Amino acid sequence: MKTSYEQIVDISKIGRHGAVDLNAIFALAEQESFTPAYKDGIRRLVLAIDVQKDFMEGPQWTPTGNKEYDELMADLCKGGSLAVPGSIGDVERLTCFIYNNMAYITKVMSSMDTHTAQQIFHPCWWSNTAGDHPAPYTIITHDDLVSGNWRALIAAKESAEYLKQLEQTAKKKLCIWPYHTIEGTEGHTLENEFAKMVYFHSVARKTRNPMIRKGDDPYSEMYGIIKPEYSKNNFINIEVLTAVETYDEIYVAGEAASHCLMESVRQIAEHFANRPEITQKIIILEDCTSPIPGYEAETAQVFDMFKKSYGIRFAKSTDITLAA
Repeated sequence: MKTSYEQIVDISKIGRHGAVDLNAIFALAEQESFTPAYKDGIRRLVLAIDVQKDFMEGPQWTPTGNKEYDELMADLCKGGSLAVPGSIGDVERLTCFIYNNMAYITKVMSSMDTHTAQQIFHPCWWSNTAGDHPAPYTIITHDDLVSGNWRALIAAKESAEYLKQLEQTAKKKLCIWPYHTIEGTEGHTLENEFAKMVYFHSVARKTRNPMIRKGDDPYSEMYGIIKPEYSKNNFINIEVLTAVETYDEIYVAGEAASHCLMESVRQIAEHFANRPEITQKIIILEDCTSPIPGYEAETAQVFDMFKKSYGIRFAKSTDITLAA
């Protein structure tokens, strides 16, 4: 490659807020002479789950004593509203993986967690008898609703049905999350340095790298990229399932290992449960994803099940060298 990794990614800025100018990235990518992605003999997909600013830690920086400068840096490096510990290193390794295998990655597909304020997992949906909204990370069960501990301020009937369905189908309990990835805000956008690598790949390999919306149903959580936790309309993301079916290798990375990445892989595996030739194409890049603290044991248990039940593989990005 004519372009160095450092010309694309500034690792000191991973997780930093602020706008990104892609014009220089496009100009660099246009100087490359890769074979167009559609000619790849082995078709490889990187499925990047929710590599968005609200899930990013803030980068480290050293205060200088200059008040104006330090206040600016504190704002730029404050991290997202639902920051995942380890996410900065995950992005560094993921961008290195894409760079080092640029000629052999056909497409990068990125999921985009997409919310509004008024959704069932956000505080403003609920209230207790004192009129207070639940604090982030509060768990609300159907029994809480029956006992009056919490009440839905919006769509009470649908909310009760949702809680009941979660318990009947053994899904995760309803967790109240901090407001995050609100559509139209900076926290919703791709992490800047990752975005630069994705768009460099898109131009250099002459391919469209799609962004897949998920999570905008106000009445349900949608951790996985394929479908909500529960929905009456039975929505299924056919675009992603088709991609998984048609690619030879699928490399999965992103945030968080314990939630959106885990449930995305679970939903794909369950859909293709009777087709091991599909599920065995999935490789989770274990050094490019991190769990939300407190969910480490559950994550390890489910990942072990993925191996045993579906033949899903795990590998460190640094141990993989792709070839034609």
